[in-house]
Amino acid sequence: MRGISISEYSNPDQLRVSELDTPKREPKTLLVETIAAGVNFIDTYQRQGLPGYQKPLPLILGLEGSGRVIQSDPDSSFSVGDVIAWPFHPESYAEVVAIPESKAITVPEGVDPKVAAAVMLQGLTAHYLVNSTFEIKPNSKALVHAGSGGVGRLLIQMIKNAGGVVIATASTEQKRESLGALGCDYAIPYEQFHKTVREITDNAGVDVVYDGVGNDTYMQSLASLRKRGLLALFGASSGAVPPMDLQILNSMGSLFLTRPTLADYIATREEYEKRASDIFRDISEKRLIVEIGGEYPFENASQAHIDLQSRKTSGKLLLVP
Repeated sequence: MRGISISEYSNPDQLRVSELDTPKREPKTLLVETIAAGVNFIDTYQRQGLPGYQKPLPLILGLEGSGRVIQSDPDSSFSVGDVIAWPFHPESYAEVVAIPESKAITVPEGVDPKVAAAVMLQGLTAHYLVNSTFEIKPNSKALVHAGSGGVGRLLIQMIKNAGGVVIATASTEQKRESLGALGCDYAIPYEQFHKTVREITDNAGVDVVYDGVGNDTYMQSLASLRKRGLLALFGASSGAVPPMDLQILNSMGSLFLTRPTLADYIATREEYEKRASDIFRDISEKRLIVEIGGEYPFENASQAHIDLQSRKTSGKLLLVP
């Protein structure tokens, strides 16, 4: 089978398609023919071997996708031909993937398998941030960074569906203009965004900041919060936040800071299925529009990584075998 494997940590232009051994299916595992694999910042971190993200080499990249079951146990709840999707399973940049049943979720009829692949990591992340990390209620005020990115566009829609008010940052005027169609109340540039947020909120600040950017934004994010507001730092596309003196939280208004991760919010099968079901329902009912920012053949995986890291893309990027 074909897949994208690295033997050393590298720049994106070193990504190549290789002939790899087809994985062997173990009991309680599904052998799946890949339809689409999601491209995420964590893939670029693993490709570079950044601290905290290094995996043993050689490594087949990719952590999410969708596909069609081609082998399963006789007594499995999944059958040959079923379309499934998955988050957090390594080696997803491949034509065939062996997926533990516990990580697979059935894609309902009416939901495009490519769209399902696009919402596994980003959609589930947006869902837990809006429903669990900080529960958005009517008139909650939220600041969303990278509003035109994959998670950002989903966050905006979920916050609006819950009745919240959204301020979102984006790097270009074109991107900011695109956010209005998603219901974004205020689309603003990154420059001095904390001052803009204060102006919008009559100096009160927002209830929550959803920050996947990290190093470049976290101090202004804290300065954008109301007293006892929450900074949900769920990513680090600009680099990791350095060690900080937690006394800052006291001096800036008794603030809260959390660094959540998806794995802890889908730790049980019940919670995983509930979040996925909510997302698929909203997609089917057109309450959640999932935008595919680009589909790349495996041979163009390097360009997909370059485009993602440039922050010039909008929506979700997919690799298609």
